[in-house]
Amino acid sequence: MELIKYIATRLLSGITVMVGVVLVIFFLFNIMPVNSARLTLGQRADVASVQAIEKEFRLNLSAPQRLLLYFNDLMPVSFHWLNDADAPSHLNPDEVKFIKLFTVGEVSVVVKQPYLGKSFQNRRPVSTLIAEKLFPTFMLAVSAMVIASILGVVLGTFAAVKQYTAWDNIILVISTLGISQPAQISGLIIAMIFGYYFADYTGLGVSGSLTTLDIDGEVIVWKNLILPALALGIRPISIITQLTRSSMLDALSQDYIRTAKAKGLSRYQVIFKHALRNAMNPVVTSISGWLAALLTGAFLIESVFTYDGLGTLTINALKMFDFPVVMGAVLFVAFVFVVMNIFTDVLYSLLDPRVTVKA
Repeated sequence: MELIKYIATRLLSGITVMVGVVLVIFFLFNIMPVNSARLTLGQRADVASVQAIEKEFRLNLSAPQRLLLYFNDLMPVSFHWLNDADAPSHLNPDEVKFIKLFTVGEVSVVVKQPYLGKSFQNRRPVSTLIAEKLFPTFMLAVSAMVIASILGVVLGTFAAVKQYTAWDNIILVISTLGISQPAQISGLIIAMIFGYYFADYTGLGVSGSLTTLDIDGEVIVWKNLILPALALGIRPISIITQLTRSSMLDALSQDYIRTAKAKGLSRYQVIFKHALRNAMNPVVTSISGWLAALLTGAFLIESVFTYDGLGTLTINALKMFDFPVVMGAVLFVAFVFVVMNIFTDVLYSLLDPRVTVKA
């Protein structure tokens, strides 16, 4: 029962955060002195065309009206005028699938997926554009997280076992440097070393996307994932290394470790079956919370390696003042952040029941 209350509290907190994010994002991209309709059509567009675009994208309405309609679009259960194509909250069946629950007068209550609007540039639904670019970015983030988890735990455990030795000092220096290094700088260094100077040996390049078009259609080039994933994983590797080292040192100083040694257990059994298992709780929760952070970090890495993903889509949309795409991408990443934070909190409460009791 306590766990259910804890989860409900975290869900309510997550919803509150998302509402705040929507408010900030909406006002941030609606206070800019930019005529989006004029940019979409070009500076030579006639007045009638500009007014048509403003009506299509609700730019002719006041900011409070657009905000209410934006919330209405994002809600899974929302109000819409299905039979009036000129209504500001009309749903186009070609753009979003919905199920009508009931109708009151001219207003219908429908169930649908959150609608993020259309791109200013190509009129395509923002959710479709995000879905097309999500797989490369997701694979990049997951690969970086796997690399960081494995290397971080191994290096942190080795540093703890070799405490105060030269190996421990070297690992601490490298991890500290990795934490302080911006992701794009790490990406440039890795691209230059492994993708340029030693390209003949590694077979890797300084640029390339995960998917490319071939005569047989779309092909996945897995080797293009290696350098971006390594560059993106530098910072989490460093943090997980230091966190694992700290947790291992704390575990190795506990009484049950001295008892295990007194029983004559081997060094391997003491370290891996007793100390590491008990030291992994904070490490596991830290790793589980890194996915959303790596999604945002991928935006910079994608620009370094010309990696065609969600980050490239967002940056290009920002350059073109395609605000619906930028807003949709930011909201999606924020949603992943909230979901992963809730997952991390629940996971930690399962690993340590005291967290649930305190909440």
